[in-house]
This record gives sequence, structure tokens and C-alpha cells, in this order.
Amino acid sequence: MIRKSLNSLAGKLIIAVGTLMTLGSIIFGFTFIRYEEKIMMNNLVSYASSTADLVKKGVSYDMLSGHREAIAQTIEIVGSGSEIRDIALFDKRGKIVFSSKKSEVGRTVGKDSSTCRICHKGDGKPLIAIPESKHWAIVTSPSGVKVMKLVMPIYNETACFSASCHYHPKEKRILGILETNFSTATVDTAIKQNRIGTFLFGGLFIIMISFCLCIILYKFVSRPVSLLDEGMHKLARGQLDHVIEIHSKDEMGLLANTFNTMAGDIKRYQDNMENWTKALEEEIQKKTSEIMKAHDQLINAEKLASLGRMAAGVAHELNSPLTGIVTFAHLMLKRMPPENRQDIEDLEVIIEQAERCSKIVKGLLGFSRKTSAEKAFVNINTLTENTIAMVRNQAKFHNIKFNLKFDDSVPEIPTDPNQLQQVFINLFINAADAMNERGQVTVATRLISDTTAGRKFVEIEFSDTGPGIPEELLGRVFEPFFTTKPVGKGTGLGLAVSYGIIKKHGGNIFVRSEIGKGASFFVRLPIEDNAAADS
Repeated sequence: MIRKSLNSLAGKLIIAVGTLMTLGSIIFGFTFIRYEEKIMMNNLVSYASSTADLVKKGVSYDMLSGHREAIAQTIEIVGSGSEIRDIALFDKRGKIVFSSKKSEVGRTVGKDSSTCRICHKGDGKPLIAIPESKHWAIVTSPSGVKVMKLVMPIYNETACFSASCHYHPKEKRILGILETNFSTATVDTAIKQNRIGTFLFGGLFIIMISFCLCIILYKFVSRPVSLLDEGMHKLARGQLDHVIEIHSKDEMGLLANTFNTMAGDIKRYQDNMENWTKALEEEIQKKTSEIMKAHDQLINAEKLASLGRMAAGVAHELNSPLTGIVTFAHLMLKRMPPENRQDIEDLEVIIEQAERCSKIVKGLLGFSRKTSAEKAFVNINTLTENTIAMVRNQAKFHNIKFNLKFDDSVPEIPTDPNQLQQVFINLFINAADAMNERGQVTVATRLISDTTAGRKFVEIEFSDTGPGIPEELLGRVFEPFFTTKPVGKGTGLGLAVSYGIIKKHGGNIFVRSEIGKGASFFVRLPIEDNAAADS
């Protein structure tokens, strides 16, 4: 956890800024301490110089008047102060003439003493004066106490060499030296306290600044980065609705807004992709259904072609024997005596069944033969009415009611009326058989537009009130020889032939049905004359 925090952006910033701030504080504290120490030392030197000058001025009159007792008393009194360790007055030969310590009077200091070396240097050679000497130094006394030793030359002033009581010649520049030793304890204590205070307050300052820096970096760097990292992980897991709540006006806020915009764009793109995928799947299903339907139609057409060729061969092979059977049965019937009733009935059955076979053969020939269509512009409403008039008087339709719903706006279309009438008659017969010759047939015409094909059609709908066609049989009603009628009532070729006729006209025929609600056959014929040409 600690390693992760240190490797984070906020951790690196805290370390970098903390290091720079610590180094800066150390440099500032060191410079400040040195500056304070210099000021304190300068104040001590100024104080010591003022005190020494005061002592010098205090004893100057006594020196001029020769009052040695007064000089000694003054030096002793001043030297007993708390900050002054001792005061000594040297002559030019280094002999202590006066001192606040009586035991020091009369002692002569050597050339290598600290007093001489304040203003001179020897290096094993005769002493020479140090140019621009500061006349003071910090030394350690024999008792181990640090003191500031200040020396002040006593110059041969005019009052000294002109007075009658003195014997100093005018040429002599320095008459002696006043040495004042001041205790540095107060200054050392102040410097120590200053150092402690500086380090203490500097440390507290660094801690406070570091704490504030941590809070600032957490609020403006670490927390926004954590929110961005969390948002990235959620986005990677697919949570595209996640929004990063950073409302600042800085780069973090700009980055959060950019992230939210990016997530929104990705979500919209994903939604569009899902919609496109769904639409593509629907289109694929639609095209697949169309392909399957076209495939079924192709198979059906191939079946029709194969069955047509077979039917043509079978019809030609059966037509001659059937013709002979019917002909000779009629001849035998004419020669049969009237009283031979049983034989007459048998011959009539033979003729009836032979003629039935002949009709089947004719149906096969009609199914297989590609007859040329003689087209003319026909009004579908009129053609339908004429077809109904032809079948209305037949016994099969005596109990059937025709309900006509014609659209008078349908135009005339190019078609072969005989072939189309054959289709209508077949649909009426199928409806009558389905209703057991009792019910209602509704015929409706309308004009429709097929957006898929981009064409207009005239649609004729034939609806009955029969039992309907089961759903599993709807796809087979146009197959040749498929029928739901009892044996002997249908050949299964009527709808197959009708399907072929409508296709030759460039139209379409299909059925819709619900069990118990009857069946509806729809015939669609194009208005333009673009039917397939007969070959």
C-alpha cells in the first residue's frame, strides 16, 4: 500500500515538493541563524566597544592628572560588572599596569599571547601589525570559558605630550593598550535558543506545509486521478453509463469532461452498432426468407417442368388406348339388345370411366403444353362477372351466394381472358367443394402497389366460408397432384395449372387461411404488359 502510494503521482509530487521545501528550509534556516549570530556578535562588539571607550574616557583624566589610585579604582569597579570578565591596562612593553584582578598587576604578557595576536602576527618572526585589524577575538580562558577579548590602543594624544606632567615624547604614537574581556554566555545562550527556535519552528512549518500540501494534492490531484482510474476500469468492464464527477475548471476537470464525452460517444457508437446489428440480422432473415421462397419456387417450377414432360409422355401414351376403348364401347353399346340391361350398364360404366381418364389425360396435356397466350386489354371486374355467370346456374353453385366487392378504379390490363377465366373457374370449383356446395364466396378487386417490386398490380381476392386449410399444408397447395379432396373428386392439377398461368402473365398467386375461418386465394396481375414471353 505504501509502495503504491509512493509510486502514485501525488506521492511523487509530495516527495519532490517536500524534498525541495526541506532543503529550502534548511538553507534558509542556516542563513537566518548565521545572520542572527552575526547581528548578535556585532551588537556584542558594539556594546564592548562602547564599554571600553567609556572606561578609556573614564580614566583619561586620572591618567593625565597622575591619579593612579583613581585609575585602579575605576578599572576595578567597571571590571566587576556581570558581563565584563576583567579589564587590564598594558603599557607599551606588555606589562599590566592596572587590572580589575589585582593578582594580574605587574605581569608581562608574551608576544605570542592572545592579546598581542589580535592586532599582530609573528609566524616565528618579529611581530608585524595586521592591516585593518578588527581589534577583537573570541578566545577561551584558562578556566574553559569563552570570552570576547577587545583591545583598544591608547594613542599619544595632544593632551598627553603637551602636558608638563608627562614625559612621553611627541613622536611616540601608542602609549599602551586597554584590554576588556566580555563574557559571551548571554550571546551564546541567545544563539542556542535562536537555533533551537529556528529548527523547531522550521520543523513545525515543514510539517504544517506538508500536511496542507497532502490535503491540496489529495483534493486536486490524487482524488481526481483515482476517479479517472476508477472510471477507466469501469469503462473497460463495459459500464458506459458511468460519469466522473469532477467539476473543477483546471486540467483535471477538462480531462474528466473529455472522458465523459468519450464514454458517451462510445455508448452511442455501441448502441448504433447494436441497432445496425439488429437491422442487419432482420435484413439477413428477410433476405434468407426471400431466398428460401425463391428456392421453393424454383424447386416447384422444376417439379412442374419435370412433371409436365412426364405428363406429356403419359398423356400421349394413354390417349390412343383411351380413344379406342371409348369408341369400341360406344359401338358395343349400339349393338347391345335393349333387354340386356346388365351389359348396357356395364358398358356405360366403361365409357364413363374411360371418359374420366380422358379428362385426366387432357388435364395432363394442358398442364404440360406451353400454349401461346392471346393477350388483350381486359377489365377484370367484367371478366369476373362473366365467369360467375357461367358457373352460377350449375347444380354445384345453387346453394352458394356470391358477394362482389369490386373497385371501379382498377384499369384494364393485358391478359389472355380464356386462360384467366380457367383460373377463376378452378378457384370457384375448389371453393364450392371446400364448402360442400353450401356457403358464400366473396370476390374483391383492388389496385395495390408493391414497394418491394416497385410495380402496381390488380389484386383479385377469392374468399370462402369453408373449414380452411391447415397451416402445414399451405405450402403444398400448388404442387401438382396434391389434393385434399376425396379420391375420385380431384386430380390435384387445377391449382398447379392455375399457378403456371398466373406466372406466365408475370403475376403471383398465393393463399392465406385460418382453420374454421375459410381460405382466401389472392391473384395479382401487373398493370404493365411485362409478362414472361412464351417460348
